[in-house]
Amino acid sequence: RRSTSLDSTQTHDQMGIFEFFLQSSTSVSLLGALLLLLLYLSSSVTFSSDEDRKCPPGPKPLPILGNLLQLDLRRPYNSLMELSRKHGSVFTVYLGRRKVVVLAGYKTVKEALVNHAEEFGDRAPTMLVQHDHHQHGVLWANGDSWKEMRRFALASLRDFRMGRKVCEDKIFQECSYLMEVLKEWEGEPFDTTQPINFAVSNIICSMVYGSRFDYDDPEFTSLVDRTITIIQLAGSPSIMMYNLFPGLLKWISNRREFHRLSASSQQKNLEIITRLKKTLDPQRCRGFIDAFLVHMQSLEESGVTKSHFHQDNLLYTIMNLFAAGTDTTAITLRWGLLLMAKHPQIQNQVQEELSRVVGHRQVLLEDRKNLHFTNAVVHEIQRVANVAPTALPHVTSQDVVFQGHFIKKGTVVYPLLAAVLCDEEEWEQPHTFHPAHFLDQEAKFVKPDAFMPFSAGSSGPRACPGEALARMELFIFLASLLQHFSFSPVPGVSPEQLLVASAPGSASIPLAHQLCALPRL
Repeated sequence: RRSTSLDSTQTHDQMGIFEFFLQSSTSVSLLGALLLLLLYLSSSVTFSSDEDRKCPPGPKPLPILGNLLQLDLRRPYNSLMELSRKHGSVFTVYLGRRKVVVLAGYKTVKEALVNHAEEFGDRAPTMLVQHDHHQHGVLWANGDSWKEMRRFALASLRDFRMGRKVCEDKIFQECSYLMEVLKEWEGEPFDTTQPINFAVSNIICSMVYGSRFDYDDPEFTSLVDRTITIIQLAGSPSIMMYNLFPGLLKWISNRREFHRLSASSQQKNLEIITRLKKTLDPQRCRGFIDAFLVHMQSLEESGVTKSHFHQDNLLYTIMNLFAAGTDTTAITLRWGLLLMAKHPQIQNQVQEELSRVVGHRQVLLEDRKNLHFTNAVVHEIQRVANVAPTALPHVTSQDVVFQGHFIKKGTVVYPLLAAVLCDEEEWEQPHTFHPAHFLDQEAKFVKPDAFMPFSAGSSGPRACPGEALARMELFIFLASLLQHFSFSPVPGVSPEQLLVASAPGSASIPLAHQLCALPRL
């Protein structure tokens, strides 16, 4: 593999729409390419109405294809960042025939998602998600159902102490299990993916299902592995193309695999719901599912016949919570360990501070106020990891004039978080791993306003409901792991040669790699 560095400019071969089709060896893909070419040549769509002239500027689109030829489908957020440098912080691109307004830079994203939270507050489900979720759950839904599910989920998870100090015990417990797994490798190379996924997932499991699982429990491991695969498939270039041309690309294998795995996860969650229902005690709720079932029973006993509290909303809400509570935090932790192995001098500074401030006892959340450098490193990992470069797509709930541009109701909006976390006006070294971004002149921790890994606004309608929990997990997991282990590349690979790059897709996921965890204590 070619050696790259986070501190150097990485170049990637672009994957355009025609390359997407031609890379496949099937005759169906060639037929699809020919059909698209015929549509392109015969189309009379010009994208030049008076309404479009009032919209934010952007690159000139082609009929049918829009601006797809200008995007790297492997990492579309990089292409959007390049376009923002030319067209400004608010610009329009056409993904096929779909018009998308992209928001780039800290000031613009904050103004839209905080100052105009209601106007930009609806969710824009993709074609794949629409077919799968049917406007249920808390992640992709809109309207009254979404509002009720979100309100209930937040209240219930608060009852189970999400984000509060007593939640530390659950994280401490998983830290101990995870460290036992790492010790078993005895310093030999291992893939960090599964053990970290299992540890992080167990935190949300204890809150949603009411209990944690053993790491070798086949029900648990298959549920986690399927969920991670589903998320990766949803962000793949082929699924991106299906979402834009669903009638033409129903044949792609990733779409069929997505629906197969999703159906399997739904069935497994229904089995868990049924099992929990049989042992339900309304006086002692074990987790979110119990609380939801008790509320459903209460409504039925009160004679309420029409309600958003039904099994479909329960099923998709717990699947949303499970996925959100596993994926982004686990990916960020994997980036963190990879970056520590890449920058051993920074790892040493963290360990020196931990030894000086904490010693051999368990790292506590309250230690964060005295672990300034460690806290800065955790935040810089989140900034550089940039796990959700475009956030989830929004859609305008009404016509809005934003920064002098008219944006029509129903327009899809991409908040480009990658351009916020690398905003050259906000960060001293935006493209470098530089923990000093979060330290003042006295080496005390400080959090810049442009730090938005969870999107903008902690109280807006689409604010991440698990932000407080994720922040706790990231600090305790990373500090505890670095307290007990030193992470390094596999033998024969120097830190300078360690590959730090993301896999293809709309999310920023580290490429497959192995590390060594050497015990310190």
